[in-house]
Amino acid sequence: MMAWTKTSCLENAMQITQEQLDAVRKEGLVRLTGAGADLVVVRADVLERLQASQYDDSPWTNEEMALLAAEDADALGWDGMDAYQDEHE
Repeated sequence: MMAWTKTSCLENAMQITQEQLDAVRKEGLVRLTGAGADLVVVRADVLERLQASQYDDSPWTNEEMALLAAEDADALGWDGMDAYQDEHE
């Protein structure tokens, strides 16, 4: 793996055209191909919004599981069948 230094970054820097820069400003991102890689240049505000909306893969809370169970029961037509359900709280 190559160690990146300020000099190596400058030597290997890709040039972005005015058209590409305008696209980033307008659309928020632009896809580039160069230096043997496919790259995406993204505006900082777009990146921050994407990072803030990352997928939450933490364990489900009891409340989330209860809500999902209720949604499933409603979708399956189990309305009024609460008396037959086990209590897991």
